[in-house]
Amino acid sequence: MFKKLASHFQTLRQKLLDLQDAPHALAGGVAIGMFIGFTPLFGVKTLLCLGLAFLLRCNPIAAVISVTIHDVVTPLWPVLLGLEYEIGSTILRFVNGTPPEIHTLHFHIHDVMQWTTFFGLGLPMLIGSMFLSAPAAAIAYFATLPIFRRREAIRKT
Repeated sequence: MFKKLASHFQTLRQKLLDLQDAPHALAGGVAIGMFIGFTPLFGVKTLLCLGLAFLLRCNPIAAVISVTIHDVVTPLWPVLLGLEYEIGSTILRFVNGTPPEIHTLHFHIHDVMQWTTFFGLGLPMLIGSMFLSAPAAAIAYFATLPIFRRREAIRKT
């Protein structure tokens, strides 16, 4: 199982390195993917990556590959979402008083589809995710930019 998973990520890494674009555009795409990957916007992450990459003139394929690679943290989502909620609720409490209290004792999946749940639970997680996603995107950009520059220099020679 681990060999198959490692092979999958190796294939994604190779696809990322095989892309033809400017190093800045590729590194920007990777950063966008990492940024969107940390947000709790499940189901629309790929579309958000494509749109943001288009707006910022970065490589959209690199953004999609990066958000796919980010899925390696899926087993950690309960911890990350809890941390994002705590950060976001602290920020909201600081800005405009105490956020609404969420009662999770009788929480059902249909409760997720209500606006009150979004403002009570989703908004703090979205705000809190920015404090994790922005540093992750900056690290991803500055870590991959030299790799793409080196690869570009090798291709030119």
